[in-house]
Amino acid sequence: MPRAVILTGGNTGDMKRRLQQAQQLINEHVGAVLRCSHRYTSAPWGFSAPDAPDFSNQVLEVTTELAPESLLDALQAIERTLGRDRDAERRERERTGQPYASRTIDLDLLFYDDAVIDTPRLRVPHPQIAEREFVLVPLCEILRAKRHPVTGKTPVEMLDELRNRTKNDD
Repeated sequence: MPRAVILTGGNTGDMKRRLQQAQQLINEHVGAVLRCSHRYTSAPWGFSAPDAPDFSNQVLEVTTELAPESLLDALQAIERTLGRDRDAERRERERTGQPYASRTIDLDLLFYDDAVIDTPRLRVPHPQIAEREFVLVPLCEILRAKRHPVTGKTPVEMLDELRNRTKNDD
């Protein structure tokens, strides 16, 4: 059975409770949750709003019988169930000119086995894994030896490279 790696996160409301609800709904509608990282807190990434709360993120590994695009549909349905309003987020991005906005929940498909998928709706592996410490830290916790199917790098190697680039930029 395929294994999917999902990043859960958000930064508005009771995030501890919402991430627990997301995990429960994923377990019910996507497949069995095999492993989950601790929750990690980080500053908003990709947008600067002085009053934006920190994000809380967690990585889950699940088994699923769903095909990749069906899995995406299921994850987006769970987001809606948990209160995500993409139209409101779009309006906020337009108002502020920022590429991202605060959100109640975000479920990103990071990996689907070792598949490489590039369609108009879905890109797997997630194209920004190597640029996001808030993804790599929890990923290192539960899947530190997993190899990225395109680059061949592990989460540990990607995190080291990201931190070295960030340190050299300072």
